[in-house]
Amino acid sequence: MNIKYLGGAALIALLSATIAVSASAKEIGKSAGTKPAMVKTAAAGTSAAKPVFGSFGVDTAGMNKAIKPGDDFYAFVNGTWNSKTEIPADKSSWGGFGILRDLSDQRTRGIIETVAAAKNAPGSNGQKVGDYFASFMDEAAIEAKGAAPLAPLLAQVAAIQSSSQLAAAFGIANRIGITTPVGAGVELDFKDNTVYSAYLSQGGLGLPDRDYYLEDNPRFVAVRTKYVTHIGNMLKLAGIADPAAKAQRIYDLEKKIAQTHWTQAESRQIEKLYNPVAVADLGAKMPGFDWPLYLQTLGFGAMKTVIAAQPSALEGAAKLIAGEPLEVWKDYLAYHVIDAAAPTLSKAFVEEDFAFKGPVLSGTPALKERWKRGVDGVNAALGEAVGQLYAEKYLPPEAKTKADTLVRNILAAMGKRIDTLEWMAPQTKVKAREKLAKIDVKIGYPTKWRDYSALKIERGDAVGNVLRVAAFAYDRELAKIGKPVDRSEWAMTPQTVNAYANPLQNEIVFPAAILQPPFFDANADAAVNYGAIGAVIGHEISHLFDDQGRKFDPQGRLSEWWTPEDVKRFEGYTAKVVKQYGAYEPLPGTKVNGELTLGENMADLAGITIAYDAYRIALGGKPAPTVDGYTGDQRFFLGFGQVWRNKYREANLQQRLTTDPHTPGHFRPYVVRNIDAWYAAFGAKLGDKLYLAPGERVRVW
Repeated sequence: MNIKYLGGAALIALLSATIAVSASAKEIGKSAGTKPAMVKTAAAGTSAAKPVFGSFGVDTAGMNKAIKPGDDFYAFVNGTWNSKTEIPADKSSWGGFGILRDLSDQRTRGIIETVAAAKNAPGSNGQKVGDYFASFMDEAAIEAKGAAPLAPLLAQVAAIQSSSQLAAAFGIANRIGITTPVGAGVELDFKDNTVYSAYLSQGGLGLPDRDYYLEDNPRFVAVRTKYVTHIGNMLKLAGIADPAAKAQRIYDLEKKIAQTHWTQAESRQIEKLYNPVAVADLGAKMPGFDWPLYLQTLGFGAMKTVIAAQPSALEGAAKLIAGEPLEVWKDYLAYHVIDAAAPTLSKAFVEEDFAFKGPVLSGTPALKERWKRGVDGVNAALGEAVGQLYAEKYLPPEAKTKADTLVRNILAAMGKRIDTLEWMAPQTKVKAREKLAKIDVKIGYPTKWRDYSALKIERGDAVGNVLRVAAFAYDRELAKIGKPVDRSEWAMTPQTVNAYANPLQNEIVFPAAILQPPFFDANADAAVNYGAIGAVIGHEISHLFDDQGRKFDPQGRLSEWWTPEDVKRFEGYTAKVVKQYGAYEPLPGTKVNGELTLGENMADLAGITIAYDAYRIALGGKPAPTVDGYTGDQRFFLGFGQVWRNKYREANLQQRLTTDPHTPGHFRPYVVRNIDAWYAAFGAKLGDKLYLAPGERVRVW
């Protein structure tokens, strides 16, 4: 069962900008003038063409030096790796992030199995980690139960006799991570981040995004047909009568929900998601739904006000709840119960679930080995219990110290950039420097670990464990309301290969697992570290000042603290970035959505700019040595380009182009087109495919 929340957690996912895409890229597309290469598939679990980071931290064997850097910088840095590497069969993508995630999974597996083998006291974290993993790995016991674990939940759905009972059922479903048309969650109040608020948001879709239902893209049309078949197959496995007809009605209902949804780009406009509504007014503003009963079931019964994230979508959902037949809603909810539980059920459910979500939605031909899925489950359920052991074992104190030094140097470089900006008003610069000075830097792991004492895990009850984990996580969030804000909390585990910025708390966070090659090596060449993890650090810092992060003041409150003239000038730059990236076409007929990816593209541009400044400052005025024929500046840019080596399967790339705020990884190194030092380092000139005239280069920071 997937542990997910559709309200506050979804909102903070929009708000907390990360460095990584959750899947990697395919091949160089049309914009750079190269032809997409064949995507090869390796056996599940293999890692073809693993990089060897050479004498200074760059996998020079993975480069293709026959390609001019000015024509295709990605292929120059990664072309040989790209041509020789096969995507493992159980992956939808493969690249630098994927290789590190595999390493993190292997390390995490070792920790879990060591913990599981120990004599753990009942109720201890060790007992919970061990029993959760063992329960999932006991395939024979799960197989013997078949669909039986679904029976209690499906019986509750079948017993619904009224619209009010349906509202209560949606509340219960939200608490245990099951998809419903109205999502709910808890997050810091955008305008008063000293308190937590209840949020309501759009939800309810089984496909990745509204566009899958509404766009005429032939790829989406094919997915829709297969989705209806998949719904019917799942209903049939659960013993539900007339599955084919019900599947079509469920899909038709979801399409109507999709028609109410905001687009991904619309939902990026963070100020538009902050719409306080008095609970007493919900019925009048969004008629057709028993809001009081729904909120009471969620645990929000005492709330006087809730925040409506996408009001028109919520109004549309309420109208559909009132207007569509109750029996269709019951079929819809029954399917989503089955869908959520399927990965933890018997083989027939697992295979049908994967047959659609793997080959169809992401292009992945092979299911992950069971132990990998078990590790994923433990990380979702008890991530910090494992993360504490991971951090102790795999992040040496000296590496954490060096990473902290890098962060401080890049913060200083950002400060100097702010001081010299011509487009920012003096009074805005004062507040920008204040915001920069107040950034909370979190490196490696939390200072306070999550308390799992209230969570009950029972060996032999795999589905029950997932349900209890989801309820525990929800109740933990619910309990925050009315209590002081815990600013020590992390949104990622130490074993996560990623990083993020959260403007609500004015913080940047770098988990332990990303602090390793190719991103960071405490013993590597400084130029490569600044180009790799340095650009990541700069990326996250800049998110606090990007087109959405700038809307939060130095205290992390949603507030307009720039002058109108600042905003106008800044939007002049962002328009250029939207246009530049919107010209890239990773798939025939599908270009990068420049509006959706704007924040991440701006962050890449700022990140490499201030990381380069910090690298030059770190040299202390001394010339950088030449290593293996590469100058310091060349090594800096090679370090940056190397971290974005990626290959996608086509279906996954399509999904990312539709839903992901990150530009596909193989286009991200092209940001160097805007950096004067890159031209000098590699001799890029007029006539090269990536060349931009000096006046066309975007220089924001």
